[in-house]
Amino acid sequence: MHNTLEQVFGFPQFRPGQEAAISAVLAGRSAAAIFPTGSGKSICYQLPALMLPHLTLVVSPLLALMQDQLAFLQRHGISAGSIDSAQSRDDANDVMARARSGELKILMISVERLKNERFRNFLQQVPISLLVVDEAHCISEWGHNFRPDYLKLPDYQRQFNIPQTLLLTATATPKVIADMQAKFAIAADDVVTTGFYRPNLNLLVEPVRGQDKRRRLVEWMTERAGQPSIVYVTLQKTAEHIAEHLERNGIQAEAYHAGLAHDKREAIQKRFMAGQSNCIVATIAFGMGIDKSDIRNVVHFDLPKSIENYSQEIGRAGRDGQPSDCLVLANRDSLNVLENFVYGDTPERDGIRYVLDELKASVPEGQWEFLLGPLADQSNIRALPLKTLLVQLELRGLIAPRYAYYAEYRFKYLLEPEALLERFDGERRDFVGAIIQTSARARTWATVNFEAMYSQYSAERNRVVKALDYFQEKGWVELESKQMTEVYSLLHSDFDSDALSAELHEYFTRHEQAEVARIHAMLEVFATERCLGYRLAEYFGDHNAPERCGHCSVCHGQVARLPAPPELPALVDKNFAALCGDFIHRHEQYTGVIPTAERLTRFLCGISVPLFTKLKARAIPGFAALEEYPYAEVRSWADDHLLG
Repeated sequence: MHNTLEQVFGFPQFRPGQEAAISAVLAGRSAAAIFPTGSGKSICYQLPALMLPHLTLVVSPLLALMQDQLAFLQRHGISAGSIDSAQSRDDANDVMARARSGELKILMISVERLKNERFRNFLQQVPISLLVVDEAHCISEWGHNFRPDYLKLPDYQRQFNIPQTLLLTATATPKVIADMQAKFAIAADDVVTTGFYRPNLNLLVEPVRGQDKRRRLVEWMTERAGQPSIVYVTLQKTAEHIAEHLERNGIQAEAYHAGLAHDKREAIQKRFMAGQSNCIVATIAFGMGIDKSDIRNVVHFDLPKSIENYSQEIGRAGRDGQPSDCLVLANRDSLNVLENFVYGDTPERDGIRYVLDELKASVPEGQWEFLLGPLADQSNIRALPLKTLLVQLELRGLIAPRYAYYAEYRFKYLLEPEALLERFDGERRDFVGAIIQTSARARTWATVNFEAMYSQYSAERNRVVKALDYFQEKGWVELESKQMTEVYSLLHSDFDSDALSAELHEYFTRHEQAEVARIHAMLEVFATERCLGYRLAEYFGDHNAPERCGHCSVCHGQVARLPAPPELPALVDKNFAALCGDFIHRHEQYTGVIPTAERLTRFLCGISVPLFTKLKARAIPGFAALEEYPYAEVRSWADDHLLG
């Protein structure tokens, strides 16, 4: 183990926690490694992968995480690959061929890839030694970044006969750790934590009024000119504005956010990694998986979304162990905007009822099939909370996922159909001939008719898909799949829709309240009178950090008293008709009814839901006009006017 560490990876010794986690995995046990960002979690799977007999499958939430880890592995001569939506079919086929042959040691995928029936068919053919779950806190409903698809990972582990699991995360509270342990049956002794205290990070919280933040940021960055720095903001438009402001003040800076084209984001990231660009002004889209060791400054121009987010983001600083500054320009100005992100994920009760009615309508068929996008549109529930709703229906024993499939397959011939047919004999030739004959061919693409294949040739869908994959692997066709369809078994349909929709709405409301409380817990940490390093470690259940670090703003005697936001004009003085009239008219035209107070509040607070896309709500006067007001106050104001 030590020889592999030095000879392959070039590290003379293990960092804290690494050896314990690796030893558990090599002993055949499932384990969890909970280390601060930048503390070397990845080696905990990379080293065992070389010593285990079969493939190590790594599930990661973000493409950037995969790309950076993949580049590291390939630099060290380790056979690793990824399958993602950005790569060509030829590249994906090459990776799968290497996995089938046993040459590939590590395969990295997103959790969504497991919904692809073709990919699941492929995994059934490949022996897997270890399932690695990166950002494993995503599996917990109590985590700050719950991803419903992660809840299915224990089932996939059983389905693919993977004997053990390794969970990796930097941000797990004691409650989240217990949840992860239970879901993957990990013994308490195999949960390895190293503490959250980073002695080289100077944690600084500076109270600054909203109108003074730009000036203070310029001062700070001017003093640190040329040092690699990340400035975090909440909104994409803020990233653009702040980068421009820094440039105008002689500080070279680039904006980075999810609204930029993929190739532009990639170019910015490469310049930053190469030291050609020193200051990135970014939303949280930037930084996941960034392995740049000499980032000297992380500045939060806006409040982070939670303590967990804050911990991840400052964790990108000072990975080389050198002193680095982490500054929060703190006030309460953007508090309501942060909370509005939370309120947008709570489904309307009518939307939940719509989903339940759709479920009941499928009882005669014995299973429920739907496309997620159209169901989100029809129920007016965002995709992520809709997935959470489906998981809740699973947990209540109403439905069970059977599989997901693409409703449409089409292919383009890369050699003539006759030449394709000539490659087969006997029954297989008849089968391939049936695919060619039943697939309706337009000018370029032929669309597969699964029903015709079954009725005319008794060919199961799975056999047809495997044949098409084989054709593509051989370079005979180019294959495309569309319209991901979810299929669930109906286990129990004798429920009271009104009562259940109320119960589920209450569940989402509790989750909403917990997320808002998480924001306020963050403010309490920033305004603490105790050492910031100790207070942060304590939040994550680590009581071993020193009670005084000696170099945070509190230890320097600067307790943060966060200034209140500027006083806003009273809502009672606002013109309801001017702010809401156009939206109410458009809504009534489209739906036949006036909007509820809840829907009107979302419009005024700038919270997008699927219906607003259809209404082009962002272009209607009044959208986001009250985004700086507390949600509850806007809701009360809307209620008064609608009822009055």
